[in-house]
Amino acid sequence: MPREKVKFAMRIKPETQELVRQWYSKDNCQSQNEFIEKAIHFYVEHLAAQDSSMFLPSALVAALRSTVQGSENRIARLLFKLTVEISMMMNVLAMGLEIDASQLDALRWQCVQEVKKTNGAITFKDTLTKSQDE
Repeated sequence: MPREKVKFAMRIKPETQELVRQWYSKDNCQSQNEFIEKAIHFYVEHLAAQDSSMFLPSALVAALRSTVQGSENRIARLLFKLTVEISMMMNVLAMGLEIDASQLDALRWQCVQEVKKTNGAITFKDTLTKSQDE
């Protein structure tokens, strides 16, 4: 047995009524009432989505925050380790090469431009190919 519906008066602008007339069948609704009811449900869900605590239990929110925090910490540790390795590599190279400060500044500027141009997607092979072409 279908649930009873409540009848109530509603005032809307003529443009809004025209939108309902135009769109209710396109949304596969049987009636304008169904369309308006679906629109109300959609809007209420939109409002509820702005306050995630309405549909996500606090335990789930806490678990998600913890997972994200754990990932951030792991990435930070890995970036630190990677930076140490790169620093070691740069120190070894600096010991074996004779490059003055102005050449180093020019190289840094060139590398920044390359990284910006490629959005950080630059490989050693790309750099090697480029230097061989020059």
